[in-house]
Amino acid sequence: MSESYDPKNYPDQWNYLPSGTIVDQYMIERELASGGFSFVYLARRLEDQTQVAIKEYLPRKQAHRTWNNDIVPNSKEDKVLFFKGLSLFYEEAKILAQLKHKNIVEVTNFFRANSTVYMVMNYDYGLGLNKIVINKTLVMDEEFLVPVFTGLLEGIVEMHAHKIVHLDIKPGNILIRPENSPLLLDFGAIHKFDKALDTRQALVITNGFSAMEQYSHKRRVGPWTDLYAVGASMRSCLDRKAMQSSIKRLKNDATIPAVKAYKRKLPIYLLEAIDWATAVQPSERPQTAQELIDALKK
Repeated sequence: MSESYDPKNYPDQWNYLPSGTIVDQYMIERELASGGFSFVYLARRLEDQTQVAIKEYLPRKQAHRTWNNDIVPNSKEDKVLFFKGLSLFYEEAKILAQLKHKNIVEVTNFFRANSTVYMVMNYDYGLGLNKIVINKTLVMDEEFLVPVFTGLLEGIVEMHAHKIVHLDIKPGNILIRPENSPLLLDFGAIHKFDKALDTRQALVITNGFSAMEQYSHKRRVGPWTDLYAVGASMRSCLDRKAMQSSIKRLKNDATIPAVKAYKRKLPIYLLEAIDWATAVQPSERPQTAQELIDALKK
């Protein structure tokens, strides 16, 4: 069966765990989100009924769910990629379990079940920054931008201290909780940057937010890579849309600097910080998150 399975013939909802399913010590309530490599559910811990978010490794192009909820590769060819990704997902969970910061999603547990791996996270209430920007829910002024992105960067300082880069920071991965408290989500692209050579398994790209060095394995990524994404996220709050992609900017930069585009609308220190973080060349950006924090506290 698995060798003839074609994911294009089956809708995503066929792969979701049904509501009421018991997995380890948790009961699935409903599906929250899905991506190319995982599903995220709202669930309850049976012991005390605490709500949690559970991320399940299920790469849609490589595997599917069987009648007994086991996750199996679609074909013999997919088997190698599936288990390599499974190992990386497990390592991601172990790394995140070590990160403890109020502005980073907290992993409280991870376990194996149904021939795959599950990551349990605190469930926080809030709105995605991308939705706030698109729907113009809040005014994107100094009073909003500085505290939100300073708080986000404080969490990034902790992450970088563990020699980890996120590589997928964008408004869609920033949750804005009550009192405008930011929370960084989705660490599926994390990478250790203390190695001399780039050993990323895949290129994770979000045009408009990914730095130019992410487009090639020949370029080294580091804290400066995440800082470009932070700056691009800030700029998108002003423009209400994503920036021109960094790889296009490398060839023909059509981006008007924030200090010119928003002159007299926002403080110069804030606009200069955004332009600094979104410099196309890595060497021209802040090299540490603390440097950008300092620039935002002027």
